[in-house]
Amino acid sequence: MLASERVWRSGWPCPVGQVLGPLRHGAGDPTFHREPDGTIWRGIRTPGGPATLRLETLPQDGAVHGAAWGPGAGWVLDSLPAMLGALDDGAGFDPGRHVVVERLHRNHPHWRVPRTGLVMEALVPAVIEQKVTGQEAFAAFRRLVRRWGEPAPGPGATRGLHVQPTADVLAGLPSWEWLHLGVDGARSRTVVGAARRARAVERTTSGTPGDADRALRSLPGIGVWTSAEIRARAHGDPDAVSFGDYHVAQDIGYALTGERLDDAGLADLLEPFRGHRYRVQRLVELAGIGAPRRGPRMAPRKHLPVRLD
Repeated sequence: MLASERVWRSGWPCPVGQVLGPLRHGAGDPTFHREPDGTIWRGIRTPGGPATLRLETLPQDGAVHGAAWGPGAGWVLDSLPAMLGALDDGAGFDPGRHVVVERLHRNHPHWRVPRTGLVMEALVPAVIEQKVTGQEAFAAFRRLVRRWGEPAPGPGATRGLHVQPTADVLAGLPSWEWLHLGVDGARSRTVVGAARRARAVERTTSGTPGDADRALRSLPGIGVWTSAEIRARAHGDPDAVSFGDYHVAQDIGYALTGERLDDAGLADLLEPFRGHRYRVQRLVELAGIGAPRRGPRMAPRKHLPVRLD
């Protein structure tokens, strides 16, 4: 299978790994692979069909070389600039409003918010990650993709890459199959319901981030946190801060003030950055700053009839 290729010059030193990092769901994500030299491979289900995408940074040329295989190759190469942050507009973001944010931005000046344009791709793992440990969520997502997705086209398959299941497959999975994957009824009903409305869900990229938020939160089982997780990836929303997260409020509070915060405190702290609050969240994540973990931690549940990988 021949590759389609594109060389894209960003106009800035694009940190491909940092920009695409949020699209990876755990170290064993079968849709995402990173080589030791920084080359990134993705298995992507596009409107044109499945695709394998390989991205290689060419620092000597200030460019990113993309190669793609499969029916969706053309679509994914056309979408490459948006995926790497070319549509992100940082106008109005003033990191100097807080000394720590200013320092973090100085350390990561070229990071941009990605916009994949693929809502179901972001929605499925976000719902699976609702109110469970990362370990549990990543394992369930891995099982789902390997069992009900398909091998990525061309050389992606030889690297073990897969693409996510189609919306039709997701909509038709019975409850017991979800349980065997490690996904309880509340989360599986949310995915199935969204999959049955997949065309409308994908159309949320055509409006404003506010429109997208309202549309996504109109779906049963999708609230503030899940909508933000989706919009930060599929819609390129720089304000999609993850309120309701188990760690985000504490980590941002600790990074900026030295104290743990709840969601109300986080909202007050980030208000000066409204319109760009996700930028602050991501800068803290890129810096690896987190509040010290104390007390009991959320434990993976063991009552679901999970099939082993």
